[in-house]
Amino acid sequence: MARPQGLKCVLCGREFDPCSMVYTCPACGPDGTLDVLYDLVDARKRINRNTLAADTRPSLWRYEEILPVEKVSSIPDLSVGWSPLYSSPSLSAKYGVGEVFVKDDGRNPTGSLKDRASAVGVAKAADLGQGIISCASTGNAASSLSGFAAVAGLKSVIFVPRSAPVAKVAQLLVYGSTVILVKGDYAQTFDLASVAIEKWGWYNRNCAINPFLVEGKKTCAMEIAEQLRWDLPDVVFVPVGDGCIISGIFKGFLDLKELGITERIPKIVGVQAEGASPLAEAFEKGLQRVCFGPAETVADSISVGAPRNWAKALRAVRKSGGEMVRVSDKEILDSIPELARETGVFAEPAGATSFAGFRKMAIQGVVGPRDRIALVVTGNGLKDIPSARKAVGDPIEVEPELRDLEKVLGLNV
Repeated sequence: MARPQGLKCVLCGREFDPCSMVYTCPACGPDGTLDVLYDLVDARKRINRNTLAADTRPSLWRYEEILPVEKVSSIPDLSVGWSPLYSSPSLSAKYGVGEVFVKDDGRNPTGSLKDRASAVGVAKAADLGQGIISCASTGNAASSLSGFAAVAGLKSVIFVPRSAPVAKVAQLLVYGSTVILVKGDYAQTFDLASVAIEKWGWYNRNCAINPFLVEGKKTCAMEIAEQLRWDLPDVVFVPVGDGCIISGIFKGFLDLKELGITERIPKIVGVQAEGASPLAEAFEKGLQRVCFGPAETVADSISVGAPRNWAKALRAVRKSGGEMVRVSDKEILDSIPELARETGVFAEPAGATSFAGFRKMAIQGVVGPRDRIALVVTGNGLKDIPSARKAVGDPIEVEPELRDLEKVLGLNV
């Protein structure tokens, strides 16, 4: 296991003791999110291509040497990570690119990439002897935390907007969380949760606040690299809401490069829904800060008008030489059945957003025949069945008689 060497503010560069329970930089406020630092020179002795090839664990804990959990006993007994990476020759041929790979993180225990962050967050809470862990979420982070807290024997208090999909709220209740439905949007939900967490001293699982959570998300990038036998893709498409997943993807590729395992970082493209795209707007205008505003999109998991991890998210795109792209709700919904029919991967709206962004840029010719593409699908389609139904037609309904079936199908006996 790894003891972090320090925490560093993404804005001012000030460093802090990783045991200090500082979540964000006191000088920069909530915008001053922190990077987790490790002694990478020492870590190189214990993690490299050879050690990983010999590691048979099909989980994110194969990267434990650069994860911030200090006690093996703190790790929750619920498998997470090492989700499938599929090659899709049909998509590469259809859109005229070199290769397309689909990382299906909807295969994690509670159905989303957020399980990576929750696994590390719950383990870290156990490291610190915390008994209650809490977060605000549009749905996936909430159900993820709820499941992992239950397995670890921790109590969880979850704040979600009242508009959260019923299936995600049901998961929370099944796992036994205290669920607070807030009569407001995600920004208001987040603010209320932050005040409550500080008042009652609960461990903060909010990924944009707690720097250790992004460390779990970075393992998605590390798996992509390892599953491709270190032949990295040229471009990685990532759905973006609060900015935490794209921050984690960048951190994963950066850590591999600094460990000497790989030599470069792929271009990272952040994809936002048009109705919730403050990061895309900031990137397009070359702004150094993000202007918060309202958010409205069918993709509830990325319906964020006030992205708390904006600094790391913009850094991820800019440092990797990537782009930001906006897609409409129609483009997102259209992507759900197309992705499923081409690859067999059923994504919720936010998960399909990465494919929608890729499709748009491929049609525009921004990516082409020489590009190897990876699409990060962040959540399972069963999370939001009503949205999926909007994207497809109605089923055929018949009487329980062959003659009626013949009539409907237009067949002759």
